[in-house]
Amino acid sequence: MDTTLAVLAGLTPSVGVGLLFWFAMRKIFRADRHEREALDRMDREAARAAAENTGNSPSR
Repeated sequence: MDTTLAVLAGLTPSVGVGLLFWFAMRKIFRADRHEREALDRMDREAARAAAENTGNSPSR
């Protein structure tokens, strides 16, 4: 029993740090994906507005 508790006590910090790293990287990747989506959306809106101002709409 003492050996099992010692092993668990030794693994707990590594598992905890691994989980913190995983959550942090997950948050970073999701933020990057959402930022790229927002930038693409802004670029499309700007291109559409520019096309409407010049009369060269891509849908026409």
